[in-house]
Order: sequence, then structure tokens, then C-alpha cells
Amino acid sequence: CFKLKQQQASEDKVPYMIKMKYLLLLAAAAAPLALGFAPSPIGNTNTPHTAMHSLPNSLDTLTSGLASIARIKHGVNVNSGIASNGPASKFLPTIKKLFDMENSRECRLVRERITELDLVVSTVIPACPNSRTVLEASAVPMMIVESSNGEESTLEGSDAILRFLDAEFKVKDITDESQRGEEDVAGELLSKADDVLVFVPGILRAGRGSKVCGAASSSLDVPRPEKPLVLYSYEGNQFCRLVREVLTELDIVYELRSAGKGSPRREELASITGGSSQCPYLIDPNTGIKMPESKDIIEYLYKTYADFTPPSELLKSVSGVVTPLLKPVYKAIAPLQAGSSRENEFEYKSELAEAKAKIFDEIASAPVVIYTYSLSPFCTEATALLDSAGVSYEEVSLGKEWIPGLIDDPLKRAALLEITGSSSLPNIFVGGNSIGGLFSGNPGLLAALESGELKPMVETAMKSM
Repeated sequence: CFKLKQQQASEDKVPYMIKMKYLLLLAAAAAPLALGFAPSPIGNTNTPHTAMHSLPNSLDTLTSGLASIARIKHGVNVNSGIASNGPASKFLPTIKKLFDMENSRECRLVRERITELDLVVSTVIPACPNSRTVLEASAVPMMIVESSNGEESTLEGSDAILRFLDAEFKVKDITDESQRGEEDVAGELLSKADDVLVFVPGILRAGRGSKVCGAASSSLDVPRPEKPLVLYSYEGNQFCRLVREVLTELDIVYELRSAGKGSPRREELASITGGSSQCPYLIDPNTGIKMPESKDIIEYLYKTYADFTPPSELLKSVSGVVTPLLKPVYKAIAPLQAGSSRENEFEYKSELAEAKAKIFDEIASAPVVIYTYSLSPFCTEATALLDSAGVSYEEVSLGKEWIPGLIDDPLKRAALLEITGSSSLPNIFVGGNSIGGLFSGNPGLLAALESGELKPMVETAMKSM
């Protein structure tokens, strides 16, 4: 009687837990699924791939667009009164290096001015706290310029850099004194608004463009471009921002060719593309690749200069909330769904033993085995992550989800709980040992990839097969 009541109480909780889980996942899943943007499967194709990854989706496009709107007066149009396009341009200094972090307020101010003055930066060097070149920069932003006679000087901080750029590249503004009073009042109001709006892009794009991602960590043997890539871009473009974020996160050095509205460099770009002056536009002299479209550029960058395509940061954040809340619920419900409360306890234990034996056979049949649900974004992300890392695996689906009516093999889920201590999926085995799920476990799939542990583990497992 007690067991029946316990089962009924647990089952009563199921609808509530389902609602809670899917409300938490909705924000993470809706945008990319609505867009339908996902990389093509490389390896196993048993599961439809709608992985989010750290690739641009509709939410990224929206937040980046709002960031551009917040700074709509800056970093879009080339100023009319600039010297860089005039006859004296050959006597002006050149920008040799800019140590930059995409999601930095001060760096953003500098890049906006670079667009407005229509300048070229020979080398933009990512300078995040975990960048390879961080020790070269005593401040961020930091700019190294070379005068027309070959002398180099270093400027540190946005204030010093902006003063230098205005002094060297701006033509003095001549305004009628009768108009200046009205302009000063309007300018003061706009300046106060700017003091607030300058922080908006960083908030909207929080978590992107501020650190080198694990897929390009210096601890991994990831390909590095011998020559700087070339990017035609301007600061106020929402799609250019998405590309620059990934260049920062992959720690890739590049040449920045400003091509804001009104820039003669747009004609240069049109001659390269055959007529289009659309930004962003990437040229990789190391591979000969030339391409427009932020989505294609970002896919190319991950494929060429990362060890794998990182999973969605948003999904990782959601996981940090969902997993601790639902783990004890999963643990309690899994045996009940499998029939642990039935009157014939021996029958249940016998069936559970058979399920465990089947799992042991499955995890011994391939170096990497992953247990999944077909509707789980965490499972889909995990299989896509293995695909992007070039790791072959066998996928065992337990159904659509853990919810009653959607799970096909509750006994196997209960068996996984007894074997590994976790009934959450995905559950990934390498060489017969569970490493956990996508973000959690011992050490977990993402952690194993970022530390460089996974591939040696897989190689060892393959040798022992």
C-alpha cells in the first residue's frame, strides 16, 4: 500500500516537473529551432541534428541588432571631414597593431572611431584574459602606430587612443558661430544619452567576445593561421559583430579594413566580390578562402581554427539551473517508471539485471557509446559536439524523452542509474566507463574536450577493442 501511494505521489509531480523543465528550456531552444540553423552531420546520423552550438541564431541576430541600434550614431558612417582619404594620406601614421577585446566598452569606442575615420588596422590582436598574446599588452585597448618616418609609438587606453586618432586623422570642423550654440545644447543631450547607451551592447551580448573559448584553448593542438586573416567590417553592423566575437573567442589575429557607409573601400570590396560591397567579408590568405555572410564565415572559422564547435552558452546556463533542480526528481522517478513498485519484486530485479547486462554489452561494442533522447536539446547538442570533434560513436536512444508515454525503455534508464548513479541523459561511455553528460559528470563531455582528455581516451578505447 505504501509503495502504491509513493508511486502515485511521484506520478502527480510529473506534470509539474515537465512544465518547469520545458519553461526553462524554452528560451534556449526556441530561437535556433525556429531559425532551423544547424551544421550538417559529420558522423552518426541516427538523430536529427538541430544543435544550437555557439553559432549565430535568431536570438544572436536580435541582440546584436539591438546593440547596433543602441549605438546607431556611432561606427556606421564615415565622417566627411577626415584626412585618411585626402591627398595628405601618405603622410599620416599607420596603425600597426590594436590589442582588442570585442565585448569591451573601451575597445568598442576605439573601433567606432576607426570606422568613422575609415582606417585600416594592420593587425588586430585578441587580448582577452586567457588569450595567447595577453602578456604583450600592458593595457586593453592598446594601439601601436607608426609615423610616416618609421617611428613607432604606443598608446594605452581608449582616451589616449581617441585623442590621437582625432588629432591625426580628423579635419578641423568649421561651424558657423550662430549655429554652434544650438548644436552644443543638442550635443550635450546626446552625450548624456551616450553615457548610458555605451553599456548596452556589452549587456546584450554578455558572454560573447570576452574570452577565448575552450575549443581554441592554448592547451589544445589547434591550427593557427600563419598569416593574419582579412576582415572587411564596420563597427555598427550587427553581422560584423557576430564574426568579430568569434575571431576573439578563437584567438585569431586579423587585419581590419573599415568599410563603413561612405567608405571608398566599399568600391575596393565590390571589385573583389564582383559587385557586392556587403559586410562582413572574410579573406583567408592561408587557405585562399574568400566569403561573405556571417553564418558561413563563422562555420568556416570553427571548422578551420577550432578543435570542435562549442555548445551553446545559453544552453549551458540553462543547464546550470535545470540539472540541480531535476536530478533528484529523475533519480526518484526512474525506478518507479521501470516498475520497481510492482508486487513481484523478484520479477523487477530480474528484468533490471537483464537491462544492465544489455548495457554492458552495448558499451563494450564500441569505443564511444552515448545514450540519448531524441527530443532532448542536451542530447542533440552532445551528439553534434562529438560530430564536430570528429569522434565516432554508437548512439542508443531510449525514446523521445523521460516523460511517461515518450520513453521507450524505462528499464534501461533505471539500469543506467544503478550503473552510473545518474539517470539523466545524455550519458556517454568511453571505453566502457561513463564520463557523464554534456556539461556535468566525471569529467563531462565538454570538459573532456576542452582539457584535451577525450581524444586520448578514445584512442586508448579503440586499441582495447
